[in-house]
Amino acid sequence: MFIPTSLHIGIWNAWILMSIFIVQMIIVFCAGAHLRERSHIPHAARYTALEKYTGVLGNMVWLFALGYSVFLPLYLGTLWFICGLIIYIPGLLLLSLATYNFMHTPLDQMIQSGAYKYSRHPMYLATFLICLGTGVAAASWLFILLSVIMAFCFRKEALIEERYCLDKYKEQYRDYMNTVPRWFGTVKPNAHK
Repeated sequence: MFIPTSLHIGIWNAWILMSIFIVQMIIVFCAGAHLRERSHIPHAARYTALEKYTGVLGNMVWLFALGYSVFLPLYLGTLWFICGLIIYIPGLLLLSLATYNFMHTPLDQMIQSGAYKYSRHPMYLATFLICLGTGVAAASWLFILLSVIMAFCFRKEALIEERYCLDKYKEQYRDYMNTVPRWFGTVKPNAHK
């Protein structure tokens, strides 16, 4: 079951689950240039060749997964589909909340509210959960593998973002790093407050 016998474009394919990313991009695009600019790490913040290519690789894998989802049937009514939704739905909710927080935080401020209270990188975490859940719901080892590759790229991107934010927000971001976990977990009390 993990190797589809036939790939075909269909209404009940994995694209339904992946379409949330297109919706999110349209919302951010329509919100204005200031949010589009904020949504990317400045190119100057990437110091090494590996850092420059990590983002490119992550985006290429994500785009391939998005295109592949159009041809990948979902196995509705199966245990795989149900398990996939159990992984997918928290990712969808987290992405929605993180996008809202991202859009409603003034540009000159750090994002620390909502999903960002519990994860320094909720959008990366949400993207991983959505893609992994989609791969499980479609019973596709290839899609699951693509999700894991994206997770490794996200980790590198997260480290670059943290370095950038430390440079931009100084002690405020250091305090944030000391209290909020990178991915998800228990929020620690801030020793500096």
